[in-house]
Amino acid sequence: MSAQQAIQQTVTDNSVVLFMKGSVQFPQCGFSSRAVQILKACGLEKFATVDVLQNAEIRQGIKEFSNWPTIPQLYIKGEFIGGSDIMTEMYENGELQTLLNDL
Repeated sequence: MSAQQAIQQTVTDNSVVLFMKGSVQFPQCGFSSRAVQILKACGLEKFATVDVLQNAEIRQGIKEFSNWPTIPQLYIKGEFIGGSDIMTEMYENGELQTLLNDL
């Protein structure tokens, strides 16, 4: 399975996926940490994460998959939402909570 196929399957199989550096317990960058905090603040207890530091092909592949240059990247119901700046903005104006409430 190619990196693109693995990414597609992960995004398809999970309602919420965060491609990040590190894990929920130990984020490896401030942006990933903020992304996790935002999802938890929205009341999301469980969500899928992919640690891009574990696999160079996935780390590069996710940037190509979304045509977005940075990590973390959030997907909800198969749709690319954005990185931590977009997540922060959407959280502050209530859009993110609305998206997550529909799950």
